[in-house]
Amino acid sequence: MRMIRTDLAMEAHACWKESAGETSELKGVIARDETLRGFPLTRVEIVDNEGAEALQKPQGTYLTLDVSRCQGPEGLQEAAGAVAELLEPLLPEEGPTLVAGLGNPAMTPDALGPRCMDHLLITRHLKNVLPQLRETAALSGGVLGTTGLEAAEWVQGVAEHMKPAAVIVVDALAARSLDRLCQSIQISDTGLVPGSGVGNHRMALNRETLGVPVVSVGVPTVVSLETIIHDLTGDCGYLPQKGFFLTPDAIDEKIKKLSKMIAYGINLALQPGLTVTDLDALLV
Repeated sequence: MRMIRTDLAMEAHACWKESAGETSELKGVIARDETLRGFPLTRVEIVDNEGAEALQKPQGTYLTLDVSRCQGPEGLQEAAGAVAELLEPLLPEEGPTLVAGLGNPAMTPDALGPRCMDHLLITRHLKNVLPQLRETAALSGGVLGTTGLEAAEWVQGVAEHMKPAAVIVVDALAARSLDRLCQSIQISDTGLVPGSGVGNHRMALNRETLGVPVVSVGVPTVVSLETIIHDLTGDCGYLPQKGFFLTPDAIDEKIKKLSKMIAYGINLALQPGLTVTDLDALLV
């Protein structure tokens, strides 16, 4: 069965059901809809190899938060709190954390990871002054085309030196639906493969390659033309392997808003004793 390209597990599951028939149940996958702080949440758990093969995703938990209704500072605060609540159970209770912002800062649809680093509370260098804060370090190393280094290489190199208890990676994703662009946040405990959503698979960032839990946080910022063709014609027969990708208008403002939302969610998950007001004061 040909899967339309998407990084979102909830879309992969919906696409499978669409192709197999709405009444069909996919063994090895548990999916359910919930609500968190007023935001729609879809939880997809891939529990065995059959489910992983069907959805073309690694086994693990995928949480997709719909933030399309987030408006104003209060909405951003609630969304950041929801992100924190989803992250906390996936992270070790203590120990230093490395946050990696993947992507090309010079290309706005791919700049989510690097922009997110601008709003993180970095504390590793303050461990002797503020021992009550969890050690957090961050880096953004650009992309292969501008550095000659795979993201997995520089993240792995820093992780070997720092020896974090966990790694959080933030990256832009690809979606199947136009309605999902810059409207959803996917959090997963499986790590990620940079560029997989646009057919440019790189080295994986996961527990196997880094030796510690890897939690990925991403937002779909592009959709491939092939999915638009499919939605207009309903034809899954021929879909080009490579092609054009579309991104929404006002992408600069959306990336700015989402990068702060995700960064604040990470901050709140790692520093549960702080509030959004505290972060605003500390990150001036």
